[in-house]
Amino acid sequence: MRPNHRNHGGSLAGVFVLLLPVFFPSLFAQLSHASPSLFSEWNAPKPRHSRLLKSALQHENSKEQKSELWNPLADQRWKPCLDSSNAPSLPNKSQGYIQVFLDGGLNQQRMGICDAVAVAKILNATLVIPHLEVNPVWKDSSSFVDIFDVDHFIDVLKDDISIVKELPDEFSWSTREYYATAIRATRVKNAPVHASANWYLENVSPILQSYEIAAIAPFSHRLAFDNLPMDIQRLRCKVNFKALIFVPHIRDLGDALVSRLRRPPGQNEALGTNLREVSDADDKQGPGKFVVLHLRFDKDMAAHSACDFGGGKAEKLALAKYRQVIWQGRVLNSQFTDKELRNQGRCPLAPEEIGLLLAALGFDNNTRLYLASHKVYGGEARISTLRTLFPLMEDKKSLASAEERAHIKGKASLLAAVDYYVSMHSDIFVSASPGNMHNAMVGQRTYENMKTIRPNMALLGQLFLNKSMSWSEFQQAVVEGHKSRQGQIRIKKPKQSIYTYPAPDCMCLA
Repeated sequence: MRPNHRNHGGSLAGVFVLLLPVFFPSLFAQLSHASPSLFSEWNAPKPRHSRLLKSALQHENSKEQKSELWNPLADQRWKPCLDSSNAPSLPNKSQGYIQVFLDGGLNQQRMGICDAVAVAKILNATLVIPHLEVNPVWKDSSSFVDIFDVDHFIDVLKDDISIVKELPDEFSWSTREYYATAIRATRVKNAPVHASANWYLENVSPILQSYEIAAIAPFSHRLAFDNLPMDIQRLRCKVNFKALIFVPHIRDLGDALVSRLRRPPGQNEALGTNLREVSDADDKQGPGKFVVLHLRFDKDMAAHSACDFGGGKAEKLALAKYRQVIWQGRVLNSQFTDKELRNQGRCPLAPEEIGLLLAALGFDNNTRLYLASHKVYGGEARISTLRTLFPLMEDKKSLASAEERAHIKGKASLLAAVDYYVSMHSDIFVSASPGNMHNAMVGQRTYENMKTIRPNMALLGQLFLNKSMSWSEFQQAVVEGHKSRQGQIRIKKPKQSIYTYPAPDCMCLA
């Protein structure tokens, strides 16, 4: 009997340890901050819409629906329009050097680079290649030259602004470390969000005149989208759509992935073949079609949304704990019920739900689907339903060998760059949830007149709450609700981003 008592006592002790962070959260706050996943989920998420899933797997779409789905966008009369009303010209004399330090992930930094060029133009200053901060979430230290083709960047903009790769020796003291240690007269740290051109002329020009250098940090979203000269707007567009291209090894890997996606399933050669040879061979075989799904469903987003994703009480407790530690009560969504959030379209689509959306739109188990994502919360268990619907789903790891991925392994910005490149070469792009990648891709594909499906989050939230809806009713509602959400031109409204809505600043009516 004695061993049984000991086991029983051990079980009670184990339960007590698991419940400690729930009843005494302050005791574990610092520990959880260091490792938010320490007290994590232990229940694998289960399908939440089993009836719809079963119907989707049994349903066959008509040939007409499939054909219409893959048709490219019709001509919308809007064309890329980057030419300035004035001939590009460099100022006779630069007012000094502008440095910017950019936070965020790849797409937020991309927008910051475009804004930095515009600010340098406004100030008649020389731009130093922007410094990319180490991302605190992904821990990526990739620099501008690791991601973007710096020589192409400088060459495309050579008639608009002066750009240098690094500061001359007399300004070599102006580093990120220098500004981190004390208040410095050459650092601009009070630039308001969406500042006007006049703000920079009034507040930064005097610093340039005094010191010939100014470092702006923070700089994310520090230039207005409205009330700027058209030449400045067009310049921002030129940077985004022409000057920023990825380094050659990213483009080569992206081309290889695209060519493998376009080849019929089962006909891919052994991974590891020379990337350039793969691309050349595929050009002669004729293209297939594929869709890219950007699935941003990491723990950070799941916790911030305050929605229920079907992982049970364990998942709810883990996300609530993560939310409290990271945002300390600043997530207003947590004040609403899951039903209220879904009715408002404020819950990111889980992999199962985006899969049902795609199936309702007409994609089937023969669809080549490329999954663009970093790390899915819940892992393979969360993705399994999506994979059941789309067995031909691929990603970087399944399409490229470890040797081919060696240059990008563990580097979030380079991984995202590959996904961005593949997304821009897909027949259709779908994003599961709004975010920086979604916004950047919607803008660039609008600029190129490419099909991009934008999920109607409020509609889908309401549909998924209706547990009695049949597949035919669900499919009809989805199709009707997305007819005008497949890449149709949307004119930019005040305060909206020109990088998401390029018409009319970056585009002209033909």
